[in-house]
Amino acid sequence: MIENISNLPPWIFSLIGLAFGLMVGSFANVCISRLPKKQSVAFPASHCPKCNKPIHVMDNIPLISYLLLKGQCRNCKEKISIIYPAIELVTGLLMAAVFYRFGFSVECLIFAIVVPALVIITVIDIEHQIIPDIITLPGIPFGLVAGSYMNGMFDSFMGLLLGGGMFWLLAEGYYRLRGAMGMGGGDIKYIAAAGALVGWVQVLFIIFVGALAGGIFGGIGMGVKKLDFLSKIPFGPFLALATLISIFFGGPIIDWYMSLMAPKPL
Repeated sequence: MIENISNLPPWIFSLIGLAFGLMVGSFANVCISRLPKKQSVAFPASHCPKCNKPIHVMDNIPLISYLLLKGQCRNCKEKISIIYPAIELVTGLLMAAVFYRFGFSVECLIFAIVVPALVIITVIDIEHQIIPDIITLPGIPFGLVAGSYMNGMFDSFMGLLLGGGMFWLLAEGYYRLRGAMGMGGGDIKYIAAAGALVGWVQVLFIIFVGALAGGIFGGIGMGVKKLDFLSKIPFGPFLALATLISIFFGGPIIDWYMSLMAPKPL
């Protein structure tokens, strides 16, 4: 059975990932809605936020149900935000990419857990400017175990210390200089978990790419006069984006950069 799965063509395996990701994306919507309110993600069952009627299982099929119901509740006809199917689709596509990139492997299992968490973190941080501890705190031991398997225990532990330590120092320094929090504790816990997962070299890559993406976004926002120097911008989405880039392309990008830095023969 295992050999049959491992021998599947990559495109078939990615379709399995897509289907699985759509289902996980549906659960991600529940987490995004309930975790900021500290509500259970298991009980009660999914229900319409307006009429409180439980959503029938046939009305809870990712993407398909939204299309069949024309984006509204079957009972009260309340409009359902397009954000819900969008999250399902994004999670499905990312999961398909994970299955295609890593095939039938332990790495595939690891990143199949990580990717939906990144989607949840991104949306919650955009909407509420928090990164829930219920994701980041378990993410630290998970990152250490998974990172030790993929990169070695020393690399994983140094990634945790370097990522979390750098962000803690930045937050502490900003607070002592300005008397206000410049970086949330959620960002510190997130980068500690990410560093444990990817190791010390890749966590530097994540910090650089996240800061670059955040800087570009802030610059564009100020250019169109939607933001100013005092605007609060959630950093979690940029860190999550940088983590995804690290997962799929970090190794080749770092190798390319190091080849540019290598001394040229005379």
